[in-house]
Amino acid sequence: YSPGRKRDFSPVLWSQYFEAMEDVVVENETDVLNCSYTFRIYKSGSEGPVLLLLHGGGHSALSWAVFTSAIINRIQCRIVALDLRGHGETKVRNPEDLSAETMSKDVGDVVEALYGDLPPPVMLIGHSMGGAIAVHTAAANLVPSLLGLCMIDVVEGTAMDALNSMQNFLRSRPKTFKSLENAIEWSVKSGQIRNLESARVSMVGQVKECEGAASPEGPKAIVEGIIEEEEEEEEDDEGGGSVNKRKKEDDTETKKEHLYTWRIELAKTEKYWDGWFRGLSNLFLSCPTPKLLLLAGVDRLDKDLTIGQMQGKYLILLPPCSFGMAPRAGLLCDQVPAALTRMRTEEFGHFPRDSRLSGVAGVEKLRRRRSN
Repeated sequence: YSPGRKRDFSPVLWSQYFEAMEDVVVENETDVLNCSYTFRIYKSGSEGPVLLLLHGGGHSALSWAVFTSAIINRIQCRIVALDLRGHGETKVRNPEDLSAETMSKDVGDVVEALYGDLPPPVMLIGHSMGGAIAVHTAAANLVPSLLGLCMIDVVEGTAMDALNSMQNFLRSRPKTFKSLENAIEWSVKSGQIRNLESARVSMVGQVKECEGAASPEGPKAIVEGIIEEEEEEEEDDEGGGSVNKRKKEDDTETKKEHLYTWRIELAKTEKYWDGWFRGLSNLFLSCPTPKLLLLAGVDRLDKDLTIGQMQGKYLILLPPCSFGMAPRAGLLCDQVPAALTRMRTEEFGHFPRDSRLSGVAGVEKLRRRRSN
């Protein structure tokens, strides 16, 4: 992107990144009404181990779109990206129940519904909240064919600290958007999603059309930073006289369009936040499956993870930047295939302290050391 060049904030279809979309029906035997739930998944690949992808809070399976298109060309695997309950297009009777126990059971139920009693090898990969749910799923042994566990950008200590300011962050977000394009634009310019390509395909999984007519308060809910930036561009190109005209046109268009709002009210899920992350480090370390932790920096490790890493209980890789901020999905894709290869070809046991080395080179060095 270069200054002066207008960026395209139009949405992109999921089919440009995934091969198939499916609604998996799960019969809930514990539901008093004996209801069946449907979980939306997006899939790619037909052979190899399954990478089961779990998104962060407020996001959806579409957040993995760019990652999926990149990694499916690197290794032979099957991708299953899941909309967790209360998110995306998944439909359950009690979507407000976002407890770690309930969501991890959902993951196990979806795997069973997809593959029956003989599931293929599955690697759980989760980002933020999804990383926590992946750990809870693994610890409860809800995926019997678990090949490995990968947490991305989630550490108990920093996550628990961040919860204190989460409500303020949620209150700072716009409540509505005048269009899907406006939502995509806000997500990029606010920094919520740094990758424009990812924003164009994934924001449709985060927002939905408001029910009923557009609210007259809608334009006031749009983040002002976007309007200000548009005004500056207009003044540079055409002079200040066009700004007021543009504002009037936007207001007129808003009245004709349906507003968009968030699919899930994250502020109302606060009572579950503590359960996602408290005790997560020890739970992660206790999982008997091979474990991988992807972080933006080793300074994010808390005490338990630091000790566990020194004892060689898991592999830690440090991509050049965090998952949520990575401008290219390829940076993350360099990490997972190397670790997956190691999981399939070698017995995970003790990792030397310098297993913190980043990327493919670090894994290759450790492999050579074991062969000597």
